[in-house]
Amino acid sequence: MPLQKLTDLTSSKELFVNLTLRELRSKYKRSVLGWTWSLLNPLTSLLIYGFVFALIFGVRAPAGDPSGIDSFAMFLMCGLLPYNFLANGLNGGMGALIGNGNLVKKVFFPREILVASITASWVVSFLIELAVLAVALVFFGNVIVLWIPMVLLLVALEVVFVLGLALMLSAAAVYFRDLQHLLGIVLQVWFYSAPIVYPMSLVEDELGTTGWKITLYNLNPLTRFVEAFRDVMYDMRMPALDHLAFLFGASAASLLAGLAVFSRLEGKIAEEL
Repeated sequence: MPLQKLTDLTSSKELFVNLTLRELRSKYKRSVLGWTWSLLNPLTSLLIYGFVFALIFGVRAPAGDPSGIDSFAMFLMCGLLPYNFLANGLNGGMGALIGNGNLVKKVFFPREILVASITASWVVSFLIELAVLAVALVFFGNVIVLWIPMVLLLVALEVVFVLGLALMLSAAAVYFRDLQHLLGIVLQVWFYSAPIVYPMSLVEDELGTTGWKITLYNLNPLTRFVEAFRDVMYDMRMPALDHLAFLFGASAASLLAGLAVFSRLEGKIAEEL
């Protein structure tokens, strides 16, 4: 079965490309601003969170170490963009099978490709946003070009992590439609459980640097992704090796679990749809 599944997926590369292009074309179809929305959405979030946390609550971003950059806007965007990709990938991936019910019921093909194509379409948006952020960071003095390979590695790890979760959610949502509503609540909690709008130093001041509380906090994969992207793009330093090892392990575990759950639930998906 695993070998047959791998063969089916390998032979469906053209279908994957076509489905991804379909998602990209339909994302902002008949929209006046088109792909500009992929930039306006994070910029709007930047203005809202920047106003609330920087101006009202007085949260200050720590200076980049060793970059020396001191900008709450850049600090926020380095954490916000990885979260936005996570949220968009999970929301889009979860509805992949339900939204393509007619195709699933009529044609045989590896259903995982539907989830992968939607995830891939959000990867394109993610890369565009990161490119714009990189240009902005250059104006603040960060020579981000030298760190592009590490940024792409982190992107690849997060793609694998999100794809695994999306596979689980897409199959489970066919049987339990309430998951579509529950995910929004989970993502809100997940957002504030990671140091996106506040620095890690605030968490360490409250929980300490050792003990079970900070250990539990650091087990959040989103925390590790946010900190890793900030290390590279904001601080301009290599993430700690144990952080990278954690991200490799979390991504691999997510993908394997996603494939296992999807294969387990796949049998009666067409009937449920």
